[in-house]
Order: sequence, then structure tokens, then C-alpha cells
Amino acid sequence: MSRRLTRLARLAGFAAPLALALAACGEPVALDPARDTPPPTPQMMRDAGLSEAPRTPWAALEPFYDQLEYDVPRAPAGPALPGSDRALTSIAFGSCNTAEREIPILNVIADAGHDLFIYGGDNVYGDARAYDATLPELREAYHQLAARPEFQRLRAALPMLEVWDDHDYGMNDMGRDFAFKGFAERLFLDFFGAGEDDVRRTREGIYDAHVFGPEGQRVQVILLDTRWFRSELTPTDERGAVGRERYLPSEDPNQDMLGAEQWAWLEAQLQVPAEVRLIVSSIQVHADGHGWEAWRTMPRERDRLYALIGETRANGVVLVSGDRHSSGLYVRDDVIDYPLYEITSSALNMSFRDENNEPGPHRIGDMFAPENYGVVAIDWEGGVLNLEIRDNTGATVREQAVSLAQIGALR
Repeated sequence: MSRRLTRLARLAGFAAPLALALAACGEPVALDPARDTPPPTPQMMRDAGLSEAPRTPWAALEPFYDQLEYDVPRAPAGPALPGSDRALTSIAFGSCNTAEREIPILNVIADAGHDLFIYGGDNVYGDARAYDATLPELREAYHQLAARPEFQRLRAALPMLEVWDDHDYGMNDMGRDFAFKGFAERLFLDFFGAGEDDVRRTREGIYDAHVFGPEGQRVQVILLDTRWFRSELTPTDERGAVGRERYLPSEDPNQDMLGAEQWAWLEAQLQVPAEVRLIVSSIQVHADGHGWEAWRTMPRERDRLYALIGETRANGVVLVSGDRHSSGLYVRDDVIDYPLYEITSSALNMSFRDENNEPGPHRIGDMFAPENYGVVAIDWEGGVLNLEIRDNTGATVREQAVSLAQIGALR
């Protein structure tokens, strides 16, 4: 791997910094206590005015990025997030959004009077096809989105939360081994206006959570990072076959979706007081009918997610996802002690077909493949949450009513 990355780095024009980074990131060698002197502790290194050697390519490359001069892409400023005094009744979201073409559906969303908009991943398409550590494709994609009048209108109209998926992470289907993910994270946070004191700037990954509304009407939005920590997927043995298109489920106990730190954080978040909880995963959770990226590729990890929701007794959970270039509604009543619904919305302007007839275990009704966005509408007085897929005119084309009492949101 070291030779491969160094060769690619040379092609990109920065062989020296990457070679040094990889040399610093070798696996530690076990010591023989009778013969070897233990290495200095981090405190000893600091006392001597030295830095501990970085153990990952992205950490070793940080000084390179710190001195890199580039035009930082930034989204226009938008409204502040809602506060604890405002009960949310309409939360819109969407995914799969390229700035290389018009995005008229953003105008529809901006005019619909929602309380919040969530970008659910693939917010731009900036894959590092040249494998250049400065990620010129990703930077250009963000610049293009910032210049889009439809995006500017949406940004001005609605408070916004965001999470990434593979194409704004930097490489199609990539997980934790993407060497330049640290710079992709910096671009993501800078573009969407994260402050210097934002907790995401102090830890690996862009996972985040917020609670909106007063007691009795609190909505918690949990944004998962399914890229930074995710291990390799198991490739298919029958590429293109229905249900086995790219990846297969694996029972490998070493595979991981969220990483130890994010799993611990999620457990704590599920115990934060709230009536409704939206867990935003850039990839689908329930879907079992296809062989593309989804939680189904790691059954142990998906079972772990279901078990964590149950063990924490987290009430009012609804799953929100994207990625699939089609939308759908799903439910499972066999994983926790209330029906666990999922709403998938994709794509904002990257629709590839008029219909998607893939098999749909756990799905409610048919998928909707043309351009669309999702809405979680909450009628607090009526005790009903409505999951809606809306087309590019704003018309509701798929929907499912969910009793707040049934999912424990009113207890």
C-alpha cells in the first residue's frame, strides 16, 4: 500500500510530503523488555519540545494542508438554527445533488416554509479521480454549489444541517482508508460555516447532534458519519446481479460502520431527553433488496444499531437516509419494542430512471425514482408524524402516517 500511495502522490506532484507521512505511520513494533528501551511517552515528547509521530496518513498530512494556499469554498451565510423555544413541525431533507447542472427542486424546498433542511450526503460530486491530495475536484464542486442561485436561495430561506456521503467525502464508496479524508473534512466544515469552536473541529469525523423545541415537543437530529471510520466492504461474487450488484453482507466481526468513539457518542446521544429522534444515516439502514452500499453489508453492525436503540430505551426514533437515487418508505417491527420507520429520499437532481422496481423487503409500497425530497411533518396536537416523499413540484407522491404514541414519542 505504501508504494502504491507514494506512486500516486508523485503523479499528483507531492511525493515528498506523502512519503514522509506514510513513513511516520508504520505499525508499531512489539518491544522486548529485556533488550529494548521503551519509547518516550507523549508527555516526555512535549517536555522535550517534540511532537509525537503521527500514526495515520491524514494526521501526518496536516502540516502540508496547514501551509497549502487555496481559495476556500464557502456557502453563503444562512439563518441560525432553531432554538429551544420553537417546536419544529416540518423538516425537509434530500441527497444526491450535483452543482454541474441546475437544481430547480431547491427553489421548491425554499418556498415551502419548512423549519429546517438537512443535506443528507452527496451534497456535491467531487470525487478525487486524479488522487491529488489537494482535492481540486472537491474544491471546485463546492465552489460551483456556492455559485448556484437555487442553492443561494435555499441557503437564505432555511436553517440547515449537513452530513456527507462518499462523493463529498472524496471517493466513491470509500471508507476509513481514504488518505485525504482530513482535508475533505476541513473543506466540508469550512464550506458549511462551522465555527472554530465547533466540536467537529476537535475530533475525527463529522458526526453531530442537535435538539430543537421545548419540553414535550423536542426533536433531536442525530447525524451519523458512515464514512470516516467504516471498514472495507465485501465485494460481490456476481457483479450486476439483482440483490448482489456490488457488495455482499458479511459476518466478519472485524468490520465496523461507525468506529468505537462514534458508537460511544451515539449511545450517549440516545439518552438525551427528546420526544422525536431523527437518526440521519447517509446510507440506507432497513433496505435488504439491493447489493449497493447499505447497512445490510454489515449485518452485525446493523444489529448493533438496532440493539443500541433498544438497550438505551430511546423513544421516538425515525431513520432518515439517502444515497440510492430513488426514494422509499420502510418499517421494521421486529427489531425494537415499537415500529422503526425509515424514510429514504434521493435524488435532488441526480435521478437516473423513472421507475425502480428492485425487491423491497421491509418497504412500504413502491419506490419513487424521479427527482424528489423528503419531509418529516409533525402534528404535535394531533399526535401524528407524517413521512412524505415530494416530487420536484412539491406534490406528495408517497407518505406514511405514524402515531407519535405508537413510537413512544408522547410518553
